[in-house]
Amino acid sequence: MRRKSNIVIRNKRATFDYEILDRYVAGIQLFGTEIKSIRDGKASLTETYCTFINDELWVKNMNISTYFFGTYNNHEPRRDRKLLLQRKELNKLMRGTKETGNTIIPIQLFINDNGLAKLEIGLAQGKKMYDKRQSLKEKDDKREMDRARKGSF
Repeated sequence: MRRKSNIVIRNKRATFDYEILDRYVAGIQLFGTEIKSIRDGKASLTETYCTFINDELWVKNMNISTYFFGTYNNHEPRRDRKLLLQRKELNKLMRGTKETGNTIIPIQLFINDNGLAKLEIGLAQGKKMYDKRQSLKEKDDKREMDRARKGSF
């Protein structure tokens, strides 16, 4: 029996800078020591994006640190990694990115119940500055309501 993994690496800027239109969960093609580094929590999604190359979806600029106990077999930290999705999902994403202002961004990297690394990606549209201010205002209002609710008990 496998134990439940609690490794979740989030892209904090994703929901702040973009409005997520659609979400997908994709597998990642990894080398040997990369999964060990992810299980240690040594990965980062900052400044990461996805792009199509020859009708295949690739994640660019994702940093998975080198594994400490890896020898000469260690991987390159910022190499391009292929994402594994069904053809129907890839076609839908390709059509979505052809619209102006839409892009594909990684939202979070996690390990599922079977021990496989998965990347949640989203078809997203960039927010304008006033949208970002609105998001901050909603976040502050929610925080104030939570404080008021906790203080009344």
